[in-house]
Amino acid sequence: MSSTFHTGRLLVATPAVEGDVFHRSVILVLQHEESGAQGIVLNKSLTAQVDSVLPGWQRIVTTPPVLFQGGPVSTSSALGLVTVPGDEPEPLGVQRLFGSIGLVDLDVPTPVVAAELGGMRIFAGYAGWTGGQLEAEIRRGDWYVVDAEVGDPFTREPHGLWRAVLRRQRDNLALVANFPDDPSMN
Repeated sequence: MSSTFHTGRLLVATPAVEGDVFHRSVILVLQHEESGAQGIVLNKSLTAQVDSVLPGWQRIVTTPPVLFQGGPVSTSSALGLVTVPGDEPEPLGVQRLFGSIGLVDLDVPTPVVAAELGGMRIFAGYAGWTGGQLEAEIRRGDWYVVDAEVGDPFTREPHGLWRAVLRRQRDNLALVANFPDDPSMN
């Protein structure tokens, strides 16, 4: 049996998905293979300023300059998601994952990487799945799997990302963007 892996794509929560972290979430899949998957929730900003946790990075991150909740796993750790313009070799301190998307080593001094980045966001924690778990959730209907656009991880309107991603789909999935927040009020 062959599997389809979704590295670099978006998981968009269906309206039925509940919970603080995953309700109406948009997840960028950073890695997906037989042993499991990892991703980060792109649209759940926190109120904490970046400098309150990682001094020196505030001036580099993309607006809004706050931390984001990347998922429920390892919430006391931080991931720096970046975009590196062009096809240049990855800058010192950056590990390119796919396309222009990479992770920055947050222990590297900011002046070393700041000029090389096109966008940056810092996430507390990540979303993770064991082997086969994500595939089962997709089959169950928890996630729509759609293509990511280059600006999705760094949108200036993260709270509108769920609707924006759905609206741009070219099929009936675009209609889901209008699903009410509380269907019982309909």
